[in-house]
Amino acid sequence: MLNERAQILLKTLVERYIHEGQPVGSRTLSKFSGLDLSSATIRNVMADLEEMGLVASPHTSAGRVPTVQGYRFFVDTLLVVQTLDRTELNHLESHLHPDNPSRLINAASHLLSELTQFAGLVITPKHKGAVFRYIEFMALSEKRILLIIVTPEGDVQNKIIFTQTPYSQADLIEAGNFINQHYAGCTLDEIRGRLDTELKQLRGELFSLMSAAIEVSGSAANENSEAVVVAGERNLLQVNDLTENLLGLKKLFELFERKTKLLQLLELSRKAHGVKVFIGGESDVASLEEFSVIAAPYEIDGEIVGTVGVIGPRRMAYERVIPIVDITAKLLSSGLSQH
Repeated sequence: MLNERAQILLKTLVERYIHEGQPVGSRTLSKFSGLDLSSATIRNVMADLEEMGLVASPHTSAGRVPTVQGYRFFVDTLLVVQTLDRTELNHLESHLHPDNPSRLINAASHLLSELTQFAGLVITPKHKGAVFRYIEFMALSEKRILLIIVTPEGDVQNKIIFTQTPYSQADLIEAGNFINQHYAGCTLDEIRGRLDTELKQLRGELFSLMSAAIEVSGSAANENSEAVVVAGERNLLQVNDLTENLLGLKKLFELFERKTKLLQLLELSRKAHGVKVFIGGESDVASLEEFSVIAAPYEIDGEIVGTVGVIGPRRMAYERVIPIVDITAKLLSSGLSQH
């Protein structure tokens, strides 16, 4: 537990370090804290905070910097979150109105990056098992067919099917019409169950095309489930704190490439109510000591389906980035629910 004086000095130290990027000395603390304290008193409080693991003294300076624990105490206890100014809010609202889901999600990641100047992240919604809203078959050659799938979310996917039997375009149109009429919007399990009972009623070519469409649609859904859309990675190359740590940057960009650990990290915030802040290596999912992740879940019709977030340096303006992530998640939820 910190008394009020220690809290004010710690808050001032974190804020000045975030603003200036230099170790903070007692003179700066005296100037900006609003406390009428001697330099000796401030040094004593700093020594206590250092002993508690909340601040550290770089060897090259008499000043101090916040540790991961210091940032955590600041974010949890001392932070005063800003409200977004009207210009930024209007910018978010104008780009996150109801639209095609893919465009909305891409817009969200780019807006997060643009407004924070860090990397913006969005986990795409998990598919609920619906295979297609509409499909169409198109002959490319005698035994090669283009399958055009329109998903329930309005996305268009093109897949090629190789068949053993040649089909005329008239056969393909008939098959597409039959499948759309009887099976559009069904899940894979529902379709497979119905095929077991309706198999005898389907002509051989219809069943063959139906089976191929199910297999290809299922693989397409699996490919697109739990994807991460990342925007603005290059912004991190402009952050002085990070360019001095090339090994840390390399690890981060490997994380962007593989994305599995990134998914696991963002998945942790799916169960959170509101914004979740991971500072340094707190998550235990990825070793990102020099970075912080701010993330929040978003919903479609009241059900949490994904996460939005920002990755940046530990020395970031949390009071500004947190509301950007929070409002982006809420506007994305509203836009997707109204689509």
